[in-house]
Amino acid sequence: MPGPGANCAVAGEKRTPFCGGREESPLGSKAESSEGNASYSQQIVWRNVVLMTLLHIGAVYSLCLIPKAQLLTLIWAYLCFLMTALGVTAGAHRLWSHRSYKAKLPLRMFLAAANSMAFQNDIFEWCRDHRVHHKYSETDADPHNACRGFFFSHIGWLFVRKHRDVIEKGRKLDFTDLLDDPVVRFQRKYYKSSVVLMCFVIPTLVPWYIWEESLWNSYFLASILRYTVSLNVTWLVNSAAHMYGNRPYDKYISPRQNAFVTLGAIGEGFHNYHHTFPFDYSASELGLKFNPTTWFIDFMFWLGLVTDRKQAPKEMILARKERTGDGSA
Repeated sequence: MPGPGANCAVAGEKRTPFCGGREESPLGSKAESSEGNASYSQQIVWRNVVLMTLLHIGAVYSLCLIPKAQLLTLIWAYLCFLMTALGVTAGAHRLWSHRSYKAKLPLRMFLAAANSMAFQNDIFEWCRDHRVHHKYSETDADPHNACRGFFFSHIGWLFVRKHRDVIEKGRKLDFTDLLDDPVVRFQRKYYKSSVVLMCFVIPTLVPWYIWEESLWNSYFLASILRYTVSLNVTWLVNSAAHMYGNRPYDKYISPRQNAFVTLGAIGEGFHNYHHTFPFDYSASELGLKFNPTTWFIDFMFWLGLVTDRKQAPKEMILARKERTGDGSA
């Protein structure tokens, strides 16, 4: 489990400025970027290019169906979006990637199903890439290195084979805790079937069967449009939240506080805080802030399904702001 200094190496080491040429941190260096990779090219995965293009064309077409659909269908599509988002934010991200809280079996089963609805790779693969991202953020070993531009960090990284540094350095990390969870193993084993069921079949059939919406409208609105929006909202955390916003906790790292991303990603836009304190279950300072994922986890705690919520002490947060923040908050 990453601790308070998960984004920094031993104090006193030379800082490798992210994206080159920026101010060095007094706290030490992150993993060094690979050198001599300027000429390294990554093979384009044309299947992903074609599929993502078709998906987004389908999503644009779906917008034309909104006036023709029943109100219940639109509400259902939004509820599916929320479940999809929780499968990523409360599940793959805060629970399995960062171990920022513990969840009992019924909740883990729900989050695994929601994660299959998200269709962003199974929990193991999602967490593997995310831990590598935190360990080697803004280097060639970062799967969606923001230093390579908005397009690459948003969607372009899915259009090419992984950089060799991602693979080589990722092998050095320990992921045994993930496979120790039977829920993760089960979802990984039956991932394709669970995606078909959760991402496409159930969202499509419920409006058609219960309130007699057309299968056409159901499919394009509750499946295609909802899926495409959820993908782009998640990708904005990798792109926009690493480029636009303030850095009140650590001005020496790329991740930013981005209110727009927070609204879309139900609380994941407090990204400078998250990369500074990755072990915190709320991924933000507690208080009157828009963080539906934290509200969900707190509600599950009230129900007795969540235990051991980890938080950064207020004194630690204030000290870090004074030491490395940009003074914006």
